[in-house]
Amino acid sequence: MDDVVVIGAGQAGASLVARLRSQRFEGGITLLGAEPVAPYQRPPLSKAYLLGDMDVSRLLLRPESYYAENAITLRTDTTAAAIDPDAQRVTLADGETVPFGNLVLATGAVPRRLPASVGGDLEGVHVVRTLADVDALEPACQPGARLLIIGGGYIGLEAAAVAAKLGLHVTLIEASERILGRVAAPETADFFRDLHRAHGVNIREGVALDHLTAEEGHVTGAQLADGSTLSADLVIVGIGITPDTALAEAAGLAIDNGIAVDEQGRTSAPGIWAAGDCAAFLHDGGRLRLESVPNAIDMAECVADNIMGAETPYVPKPWFWSDQYDVKLQIAGLNTGYTDVFTRPGTREGSVSFWYYAGDRLLAVDAANEPRAYMIGKRLIEAGQSPAPEQVSNPDTDLKALLKS
Repeated sequence: MDDVVVIGAGQAGASLVARLRSQRFEGGITLLGAEPVAPYQRPPLSKAYLLGDMDVSRLLLRPESYYAENAITLRTDTTAAAIDPDAQRVTLADGETVPFGNLVLATGAVPRRLPASVGGDLEGVHVVRTLADVDALEPACQPGARLLIIGGGYIGLEAAAVAAKLGLHVTLIEASERILGRVAAPETADFFRDLHRAHGVNIREGVALDHLTAEEGHVTGAQLADGSTLSADLVIVGIGITPDTALAEAAGLAIDNGIAVDEQGRTSAPGIWAAGDCAAFLHDGGRLRLESVPNAIDMAECVADNIMGAETPYVPKPWFWSDQYDVKLQIAGLNTGYTDVFTRPGTREGSVSFWYYAGDRLLAVDAANEPRAYMIGKRLIEAGQSPAPEQVSNPDTDLKALLKS
């Protein structure tokens, strides 16, 4: 069988090579990772790892020995510089070439950074994406330090929760009118705003950064667009991520909000596939790109099966999660195009769920410390069932009874 080369040793890349071997793929497998460590989990980096509750060995997706034991060539600290689709080879940064029969791009995404013109290159300005990012951030996270977080999405809010736990003085600014503006309803935003303020986080919405201030190259604060100023010992930039498409674009592959793939994960070039955060797949007559661990795993495993001839279309089952303080938010479905949100009180203090509808069709559920509502909502959405909104918002309704056999 043709050898498979995978560029990107994150969740998608690691899941794909494991799936190939578990399905008895007999060809050679090479996994190329730019970082100097074996594939690891990203979600705990800014939570348990930064808090000191998890060490590097527990971050690893599999023991390092797994790869050699399963005849997978894992090459860490190895950067792919170019792809030649016609010659079917990858050129590495040191000039070495690696031939392939099938190539999978699992290059993930990169964090958006502030431009240098507003202070993005100052010492003390951080992003949170990789192990190296968090290792660089950790020494500055000392009790009493003044932290400014730019961006009120889940990345920024999760960072704020951990920093508050560590005893930092946290201010979060969001340029749009409210936090979670692109990803959640006002009801969910209200819940988390109240939660963070109860833990001492200063949230300022509707105010943009003008520029960061500095002394001797180190950030000291921020000048905001409304003329106010903030002092800061460190800054975390949490303004989203963008798909890492540079290699694919340079190789002439089709790009459309990510690396464009067909329903089975193939790119526009024969023998080249893509999976995970970098891949834009066909969905509801357009293209969709999901930035989540479950999508990375599911899509990578589907692509692995298709490399082996399964010809299985990828059907996403979107679900996400976010941990903030003692609240676990679980999200099922996609809320794009919702018209109404219905609130269901939780079964215990501090728990609640929000149900998104487009007309009479259930789209998504945000469940805060309500695992039962999440699980039933997920099953309803996957089954294409939409109970009446007044039923789901009534705390006396038995949610499980809404599931149709």
